[in-house]
Amino acid sequence: MAYFKVVTAEQKSRLDDAVWVSPQRMSGTPCFRGTRVPIQSLIDFLEGGETIDEFLKLYPPITREQLLMWSESFQAPTLEEMALFDPPSDV
Repeated sequence: MAYFKVVTAEQKSRLDDAVWVSPQRMSGTPCFRGTRVPIQSLIDFLEGGETIDEFLKLYPPITREQLLMWSESFQAPTLEEMALFDPPSDV
């Protein structure tokens, strides 16, 4: 069953800052803005048990801010709440 929800103008604007979709780029696959890295790559990465920090090391053009904007646009738990960031090294 498909899940649809109302997206506010602010959420759409933030999502547009983080993600782009163009038929001329990656056949219209949603990618992180300024890259050819599909959003699905992040989802697959996380499902495989990797962390956000590891993803950012692998794809340096993608910023932490883009990931946060993408996650917040769906009102999902924050990435920190999902414990997907590596803990600070000074802990």
